[in-house]
Amino acid sequence: MRPRQAVTVLALAGIFVALYLTLFKIGVIGSLTCSVGECETVNTSRWAVFLGLPVAAWGLGAYVVLFALSLVGMSERFQDSRPIAIVLVALSAWGVLFSAWLTYLELFVIHAICIWCVTSATIITLILIAALLDLRELRSLAETD
Repeated sequence: MRPRQAVTVLALAGIFVALYLTLFKIGVIGSLTCSVGECETVNTSRWAVFLGLPVAAWGLGAYVVLFALSLVGMSERFQDSRPIAIVLVALSAWGVLFSAWLTYLELFVIHAICIWCVTSATIITLILIAALLDLRELRSLAETD
């Protein structure tokens, strides 16, 4: 699997996780299924909203953009596009930083961990790694031309 394909698959997984958490936060789902941790404690805390939107909705938006961009980037026309690779790296790096901040809040402020949030943080970290590999692959191709 090529790195950009990995970004697409991982972003789709992230969409499902973030959608689940967003649906809980806006009241569509009554309770979270959480085998490990205290997901409802985290997702009902005052830190679960950022700039007026649920944090999960921000994640959902980021995953949708990553998914769409990587999907377009796999088309023949854009498969060697450096700008797409750079945006994938930048957006996923922002996501990793945001997830790190949220994990800090879970550990040291809320004193509860949400396994879904940890899963999302893992997904965005894997997306960043794949995006960096994609950018490196494009640089290697450019050097051999």
